[in-house]
Amino acid sequence: MTIPFVTFIPMERELEKELRSAFERVFTRSWYIDGMEDEAFERAFAEYCKIKYCIGVGNGLDALMLALKALEVGEGDEVIVPSNTYIATALAVTYVGAKPVFVEPRIETFNINPEVIETSISKKTKAIIPVHLYGQACEMDEIMRIAKKHGLRVVEDCAQAHGATYKGKKVGTFGDAAGFSFYPGKNLGALGDAGTVVTDDQELAKRIRTLGNYGSDYKYHHIYKGNNSRLDELQAAFLSAKLPSLDKFNEERRRIANRYLNEIKNPKVALPMVLNDMASVWHIFGIRCDERNRLESYLNDNGIGTNKHYPIPMHLQECYRDLGYVEGDFPIAEEISKTELSIPMYYGMKDEEIEYVIEKINEFK
Repeated sequence: MTIPFVTFIPMERELEKELRSAFERVFTRSWYIDGMEDEAFERAFAEYCKIKYCIGVGNGLDALMLALKALEVGEGDEVIVPSNTYIATALAVTYVGAKPVFVEPRIETFNINPEVIETSISKKTKAIIPVHLYGQACEMDEIMRIAKKHGLRVVEDCAQAHGATYKGKKVGTFGDAAGFSFYPGKNLGALGDAGTVVTDDQELAKRIRTLGNYGSDYKYHHIYKGNNSRLDELQAAFLSAKLPSLDKFNEERRRIANRYLNEIKNPKVALPMVLNDMASVWHIFGIRCDERNRLESYLNDNGIGTNKHYPIPMHLQECYRDLGYVEGDFPIAEEISKTELSIPMYYGMKDEEIEYVIEKINEFK
């Protein structure tokens, strides 16, 4: 049996009629930027998140960068970010001229550990970016308490967590703003790059929209040195076609994850922990194994696709060598990078495929 790490085919075949109709609407109207499709998706996604404002942007990295920029985070500032995340989280900080300051995750959840955040706060700290990694919410009550205590801004990175909740409330609605990515592989994915920023702050929303439109509040009038980052009509239309099915897609991921959590019994494999009051959407199902590379080869040889998130922790990436970190500075992030293995997780997995993955992991010696 051959099982890919991920495939979009079952989801896109199910929505083929809606996706083709979305394309036809945009093509027939011949309006490709800042039009009806963008407005419709922004309204729908804001309603889905239970938040007031949604601003379409070019991608998830731009979403974080524009949110930070709008919050006036810049040169000389520091921003707390988890040491275990995708590079875009740190790049957004770098792009506004600030310095990313890494903080260790909890090894059981892969998410930032609130208990160690305060030790990294300095007079230069301006914001915290909690990342709802792999689709599980961060411990937002404690993070918001710390932010309020120290007068810090909070920008949630929701790139992998569309629809995830903490204490019944959607992620993206706790901080000052939140960035979402709609990269095709996300739980809600476009058919290309796309992103949004959501916020309850009207003035902040206006600033973000203006910054993403060359800093222009109206044509040829530029009040900021802005960027070109807008959600195009075609991707907005595709996202509108997919959004009504997002909860169904997420429920299927939860069903698969529950089988993995309940039926994988190999003592060599550590399963992720789901904390109370959180409903993960399982963008990624990451296990850990001290013999990760051997397990990966074994699964691949048996036709099971895998991935590693992330084999080089951010503080050891060559592009951040200038920050002066060395191996051993973040041992938990380094441990995750050496032991994490992501196994198949996607809408449309058949029961026999789920059972095969479980069986092969349990048979690993």
